[in-house]
Amino acid sequence: MLIQLSQIKKTYITEHVATDALKGINLNIQEGDFLAVMGPSGCGKSTLLNIIGLLDVATEGEVLFKGQKMSRLSEKQRADFRKKHIGFIFQNFNLIDDLSVFENIELPLVYLSYPSKERKRIVEDLMRQLKISHRASYYPRQLSGGQQQRVAICRALAAQPDLLLADEPTGNLDSQNSEEVMQILWQLNQQGTTIVMVTHSLQDAEYAHHIVKLLDGQIVGKQQNQVQRV
Repeated sequence: MLIQLSQIKKTYITEHVATDALKGINLNIQEGDFLAVMGPSGCGKSTLLNIIGLLDVATEGEVLFKGQKMSRLSEKQRADFRKKHIGFIFQNFNLIDDLSVFENIELPLVYLSYPSKERKRIVEDLMRQLKISHRASYYPRQLSGGQQQRVAICRALAAQPDLLLADEPTGNLDSQNSEEVMQILWQLNQQGTTIVMVTHSLQDAEYAHHIVKLLDGQIVGKQQNQVQRV
């Protein structure tokens, strides 16, 4: 088992009110799975993704990553674990404007102190795989939305993470680029990458093996897809 969530609760407390974003979530994610999380705005999808990705900490409950309890890690240890084991893809791409395509993809490897030659090999392999090599020296502002998301996917994969988290990965793309990005994610999953994706799109969710439906911070439905693609 790659990820186990046990009785995950998340409460946000302000001066006058406490809001329960997640209410006792239990969820298991197998290695090689492709899971889509769906639900209306405000149902807790992004909060759930942030807790799985160690960007946020549950108020109650436990997250286990390959059997290791994440609650026992310090903030620095969580950050180090995240860098090595988890890749992120965001709706707004989150590329650094002042860095080239190559440099954006390379950045996680710099943080992890990979040698220069190894960084170059990894980045070039990823750009080739996602058909973005011809844009290596370009900057994000010179790219289309679809190209920017390809760069973001390369960056997320650079450190060869165990888990890829995608938060509305096609939310800012037109239909053609959305289809291309989902095909890329599906192919990566076919190659063994574990993916958890938050989406509003039923069409995107059809690429996943499983769909979990959230409402008011609770899982209200689970669905298994029969994914057959060429």
